[in-house]
Amino acid sequence: MIPFVREFDFAYGRRDQVSPLIQRVIADNPGPFTFTGTGTYIVGRDEVDADVALIDPGPLDEAHLQALMKAVEGRRVTHVLVTHTHRDHAPLARPFAERVGAPILSMQPPVRQTHASGALDEEEDEAFAPDAVLTGGERISGDGWTLSALATPGHASNHMAFALEDENALFCGDHVMGWSTTVVAPPDGDMADYMASLELVIEAGFDTLWPTHGAPVMRPEPFLAAYRTHRLEREAQVMARIAAGDRTIEEMVPALYAAVDQRLWPAASLSVWAHLIKLVREGRAISDGEPTLRATYSGA
Repeated sequence: MIPFVREFDFAYGRRDQVSPLIQRVIADNPGPFTFTGTGTYIVGRDEVDADVALIDPGPLDEAHLQALMKAVEGRRVTHVLVTHTHRDHAPLARPFAERVGAPILSMQPPVRQTHASGALDEEEDEAFAPDAVLTGGERISGDGWTLSALATPGHASNHMAFALEDENALFCGDHVMGWSTTVVAPPDGDMADYMASLELVIEAGFDTLWPTHGAPVMRPEPFLAAYRTHRLEREAQVMARIAAGDRTIEEMVPALYAAVDQRLWPAASLSVWAHLIKLVREGRAISDGEPTLRATYSGA
């Protein structure tokens, strides 16, 4: 069982000091994929004229923009960092950056790809364009803090996490979430990339994980081990459904997600599809042509 954390103290628009170098402001955009809403992080000292970086400005929401401007008042915003370009993370980046005079940094936005099922509200911010493109390994510093970029593709092809070296903490975006498992939805999401990125985060040995949605993960080692086990078990369950005679994702989902709200089954279908793409690539399953959402699958 994954030791999810679903209870934490917050209020929309309120600036909370959550660690010596981290403050958080949560946007009022709750939902099935955003939990309580987008948590925007401010990294740096709470001192007049201190340099700070801001991570994941969030959705295009005037109230959240005003809350962020109030939260950084009296300090210099030197960088606006975006973990990935989904609409609950990126759209406010440009309006905020223009107000504070800071550059936007992120990975290169992906080529526009629509989820075949229309199941998600996590589509790309088509207007997003960074001022500088990150590839991983870059270091960004300010007054008493240093962030390093860690490429973590999987949930999105352009997903970038940011490690706060001074607190051995990781701003993990949607790569790992404390309240739920992460959606890996093709065509932009990739399960093989996700599992490889998860191993990188496990090996790094962070003391704290700060997801963009929900509470922090304060004991990453057992949490990440359970996260990995869950994915491997789901993969085995998909193989078991094939062995039981299921040939389509539509047949597999009711059995695999019987305990899950049926409103989430379309999103669950995308996760099963991501597993099947990986299994076909590895030669462990066969599809009748390309491994699409509507393909027919069998065991290898």
